[in-house]
Amino acid sequence: MKITKELQKLSAQDLAAKLPETRKELMKMRVQFSTGASAPNPGKFKQTKKLIARIHTLLGQKGVQG
Repeated sequence: MKITKELQKLSAQDLAAKLPETRKELMKMRVQFSTGASAPNPGKFKQTKKLIARIHTLLGQKGVQG
């Protein structure tokens, strides 16, 4: 819940800037997992995907296409 409240306080521009960063983080984890190099925490995948969905939801609520 803390993450959601923190995201709600951000402006639409900040959310739009955070989205690519979060996607890059997810992509980096996927690459690490597929190459077998230091497998990341499996729970982190789920958290990151949920964070991306939360950002999309908040952007939609604020009326920003992204």
